Amino acid sequence: MGACSQGLGRARRVAMHRAAAGLSALIGCVVAAAMTAQASFAQVVVAQPRPAPSASGAAAQVLAGLQVVAGAIDRPLADLRGDATRGREVVFSRESNCTLCHQVPGGNARSMGNLGPPIDGAGARLSEGQLRLRMVDSSLVVPESIMPAYYRAEGRVRVAAAFAGRPVLDAQAIEDVVAYLGTLR
Repeated sequence: MGACSQGLGRARRVAMHRAAAGLSALIGCVVAAAMTAQASFAQVVVAQPRPAPSASGAAAQVLAGLQVVAGAIDRPLADLRGDATRGREVVFSRESNCTLCHQVPGGNARSMGNLGPPIDGAGARLSEGQLRLRMVDSSLVVPESIMPAYYRAEGRVRVAAAFAGRPVLDAQAIEDVVAYLGTLR
């Protein structure tokens, strides 16, 4: 019986060693991915233009090529100018659902979420380019972000049929939201 116990103990030690080695390798991959993501902010990222189908399936819009430099998209999407009044409407709309996760000034705080940071003061904390990048695809800033990519059409999972192959918000809506957020100081 003693030999069986020793054999079982050895098997457990081997299994634990293998599990620890696997965990160590996994941690190494996570660290490497984090370092790669961090290093990418120092580089320029260019998103290629992609056609976005409309509800009818025809290409209705072409996403502008985006240039991300130092954690910001400094150039307005499609060279559009944002309107803060329209941006406020977008923020409070069901299409964007910003209030599902964020507290937004001027809304009913009881019906707003707290998964994301409060929106008030966003214009004082972040530049226009930083706000734009977060709206386009916040995972480029925080890889594990749960905020949807509002201007990315590809690479999304579990997307409603109405939004498959197209961004949630168009370039004008993004610019309007950026203009509104810029007023929150």
